Amino acid sequence: MDATALRALQAPLKDQYRNDPDKAVITLKAQGTLDDQHIACKVETGRALAIAGLHPATGGSGAELCSGDMLLEALVACAGVTLKAVATALEIDLRHGSVKAEGDLDFRGTLGVDKTAPVGFKNIRLSFEVDTDAPQEKIDQLLKLTERYCVVFQTLNNKPELSATLART
Repeated sequence: MDATALRALQAPLKDQYRNDPDKAVITLKAQGTLDDQHIACKVETGRALAIAGLHPATGGSGAELCSGDMLLEALVACAGVTLKAVATALEIDLRHGSVKAEGDLDFRGTLGVDKTAPVGFKNIRLSFEVDTDAPQEKIDQLLKLTERYCVVFQTLNNKPELSATLART
């Protein structure tokens, strides 16, 4: 695809987002299940090989994962593994568990429709469901420690110093 084809593909989307900004906000979702035998979380991607591409809201086909999908999947995977590890360390028996992440992404900034709109998620909601007989105070401790030790959660909450380089090959 060349620049002209990309612009032609995105032009109707840009017009739509200018006329109805609410249509530019898309909720992406990711989910996973805790492994009942190991410290692991199975993230449902729908693909054996993850291929990144444009989201349909920016002219993509929908066959590939957008970066937002991948970010939420990383959050679900990390949070699930962390939850399982903390539960194991606290001796909380989790018979079953799931992790879900939802995030609202505003594509107006991504497409340059609105120069003041943020590029990235407006908000992300992370939730857990667990089957356990543990008392509520242990569940509260489990959530607090999972938030504390989940690398992706902490990275999103506490913006790290970040740099980028581009080199010619």
